[in-house]
Amino acid sequence: MSNTERTLSIIKPDALERNLEEEIKTLLIKNNLKIKDSKKIHLSKDEAAEFYKVHQSKPFYNDLCAYLSSGPIIAMILEGENAVSLYRRIMGATDPKKAEANTIRKIYGISIDKNSVHGSDSFDNAKKEIDFFFKN
Repeated sequence: MSNTERTLSIIKPDALERNLEEEIKTLLIKNNLKIKDSKKIHLSKDEAAEFYKVHQSKPFYNDLCAYLSSGPIIAMILEGENAVSLYRRIMGATDPKKAEANTIRKIYGISIDKNSVHGSDSFDNAKKEIDFFFKN
């Protein structure tokens, strides 16, 4: 039985500054994730704060919001077998130094903050995050 899911991916400002969009998209496709929709946007600080609301109580929250709104991002809907867990594996650990070889964050990440990509951490959050960027 197929377990096709959708998840949200964001290519963050640090990766766009370094023109890594195509390399990251190619990695996704090679790993059996389809890009169902994609858009380039520049979030305001308030929009970033809304998006990261789940992290509101954490010490890094303000820096995270400032960073996500610091430049354009690309939001994408990815689809594939077990897309949420598959994409988490492809992204690698939040800290690029701790990420496994050949993961997006190991290859392209600069730091814990500037780790090139965001991905939904659960099926429920994937739904919410996709709705946040792709409201009909």
